[in-house]
Amino acid sequence: ANLPLSPRLLHFSRDRVSPHIEMSAALASFPCCKVVCTSRRACCTPTAAAIVSPRPVLRRSSGLVLDQSSFVASKVASSFVQRNRNSRGNMRHSNLRVEAAVSDYVLLVNDVAGKMGTAVAEAAQAKGVKVAPYSLTGPKREPKTVGDVTVEFFDMSCDRDAVMQRMKKEFPKLMVIDYTIPDCVNSNAELYIKHGVPFVMGTTGGDRVKLLADVEKAGLYAVIAPQMGKQVVAFQAAMKIMGDSFPGAFTGYTLKVTESHQSSKVDTSGTAKAIVASFQDMGVEFEESQIEMVRDPVEQVERMHVPEEHLLGHAYHTYQLTSPDGEVNFKFEHNVCGRGIYAQGTVDAALCLMAQMEAGSEKKLFNMIEVLKSGDMR
Repeated sequence: ANLPLSPRLLHFSRDRVSPHIEMSAALASFPCCKVVCTSRRACCTPTAAAIVSPRPVLRRSSGLVLDQSSFVASKVASSFVQRNRNSRGNMRHSNLRVEAAVSDYVLLVNDVAGKMGTAVAEAAQAKGVKVAPYSLTGPKREPKTVGDVTVEFFDMSCDRDAVMQRMKKEFPKLMVIDYTIPDCVNSNAELYIKHGVPFVMGTTGGDRVKLLADVEKAGLYAVIAPQMGKQVVAFQAAMKIMGDSFPGAFTGYTLKVTESHQSSKVDTSGTAKAIVASFQDMGVEFEESQIEMVRDPVEQVERMHVPEEHLLGHAYHTYQLTSPDGEVNFKFEHNVCGRGIYAQGTVDAALCLMAQMEAGSEKKLFNMIEVLKSGDMR
């Protein structure tokens, strides 16, 4: 068609940390260019680009029709609509997925003073997401540097309403990541709701029924889940599918559940509770109160085989089923050392929530299984 081609070819994959930087550089070199995406998958690339639709550009490749595949530099990153032809030639539309440009949003991580908060702040910066230089905390603390951000703390003696108003004014697109303590879950959520700040609640505990009801009533965008590790969430989802699809499959079986976490975790694992609920759906008689919590470091090393270097940050879970006659045993186990898996999943949840907000999603309250199903996990 006698159209000039850019000498720059970009290949994006899910393991690339900051593809938007490369795309920004390309657009800077060729400001009048249009980008044609020939990927066979409807994958968003978190670039500094947005869909424009003056006239649909249709590209056919391997049975796919991609429309609106022209991009120009803008503040919002968007994907295209992928239309798959099935064997009957009908068109099946996938959802239009829109990702917010990471440069527009700022994450307020509460509490960066904690190990989980620090891990999230580091993971966010690694993915190109800005972290606010502020954090709400409990006791008074000195400023702390995380990556390239020095964080100022606001303790319980501060006027938190005034602090939130100040932050919202400074960062119009503010989003909160909450990793505090169980006793603060509901009061913190009420603060975020009051000021209309979307949030990702990674803290377990609190009154979960009230938490969900309050957010639903307020119509605030939020992700609330007791488990943020993507792979563990996938396992949890698989167990729920088993519970829904095969009710009574393990009727008569006895269940033993053991979970080991760092001694600072005072509540029972939310993940263990969710898995137990799935086993109950499959006919197992078991109560949450029967979950064994292991918090003694000696027992964790000798019995649970937790590496000593991870005593301050781990999650070891074992679910063992035994048939009535004792001749059949099933054992499910997931062991996590460190906090990286949760931090990365939390940032992915925040990015997904940003995308839902930019797309104007009518659904506003999400759990991690829904985030996983959205395909926005990196």
